[in-house]
Amino acid sequence: MTTPVTIIGAGLGGLTLARVLHVHGIRATVHEAEPAPDARRQGGLLDLHPGSGQAALEAAGLIEAFRELVLPGREAYRVMDRAGNVLLDLPDTGTGERPEVPRGALRQMLLDSLPAGTVRWGHKVTAVRTLADGRHQVEFADDTTVVADLLIGADGAWSRVRPLLSEATPRYFGVCSVETFLFDAGNRHPASAEAVGAGSLFALAPGRGLLAHREDGGTLHTYAQLKKPQDWFADLDTTDAAGFTARVAKEFDGWAPELTALITDSDTPPVLRPVFTLPAGHRWDRVRGVTLLGDAAHLRAPNGEGANAAMRDGAELGRVLAAHPGDVEAALAAHEHAMFARAADVEADDDGFYRLMIDDHAPHSVLALMTGAEQNA
Repeated sequence: MTTPVTIIGAGLGGLTLARVLHVHGIRATVHEAEPAPDARRQGGLLDLHPGSGQAALEAAGLIEAFRELVLPGREAYRVMDRAGNVLLDLPDTGTGERPEVPRGALRQMLLDSLPAGTVRWGHKVTAVRTLADGRHQVEFADDTTVVADLLIGADGAWSRVRPLLSEATPRYFGVCSVETFLFDAGNRHPASAEAVGAGSLFALAPGRGLLAHREDGGTLHTYAQLKKPQDWFADLDTTDAAGFTARVAKEFDGWAPELTALITDSDTPPVLRPVFTLPAGHRWDRVRGVTLLGDAAHLRAPNGEGANAAMRDGAELGRVLAAHPGDVEAALAAHEHAMFARAADVEADDDGFYRLMIDDHAPHSVLALMTGAEQNA
């Protein structure tokens, strides 16, 4: 294939696509809004699934490098109630079926696997328009432009490429998340470290919950989940870290102190992350010379599948482009057909676990689900 590929977004999906294309000798350029690879923290731990994330890394020729990033013992799960009572404690069995890796390290591994200059940093897209010949012009905030023969939107929830294909926009899911970090927790926050345990903690109650996991170096990474309408945080001054923290902590009044400390003792300012989704069954008609992958195509509430699905999308798109060197449109049609089917499979059980975590029966709804899964394993 001689058609150069223009990818918007240097997340895991876009980088996986670029790597698989490179393996097949196909030129690609990735344009990323962030000014540098270390411009911001790249999220927490990811559990990569055999049939999606791990399969994508196999296609990318990076599975052995990936295994070097796995954090041992992190496939342990604990469920607590608001009083800090342990209701379920599942140890890491050592099977490694869904190994946990730091998202930032995984992204850096993908970046390191690409030829120098593949990623153009500081290229924030401001506009995309279709040209008469089916190509697309992309404009960036630095007043530069590129004309893409083949354009791939891997630019996430608020994709600037998506409007070329679809009028769909993300909708608020009814849940907001507040992200915090405790560093060197074993020494500085021992009670919270003991509560979280070796892997992941789900401390849950109706309408709210704390999802925490142990990262490398003793870091505890927490998402405080709150079932709230948008107007609850519409007037929040998120630049006032103390006031923001106090408002979130108030939602957890009466909880065990080792749990509330995951919020109140944060070593970083809290970050608000409202949850948005695209409509279930999001589809579009084939448009020449452009397609989407990952959250740009099928944004859902956090369910453990997002990064895995984006990486698989990228790997499969790279594979079909290599398999149809003389017919890009046939490759894009095959990619979309398969991606829509995969998304439908996920949507069949869509948002179930995420809703259970803070439904009216939490934590017992999650406890029943997890113990049932354990018994049926």
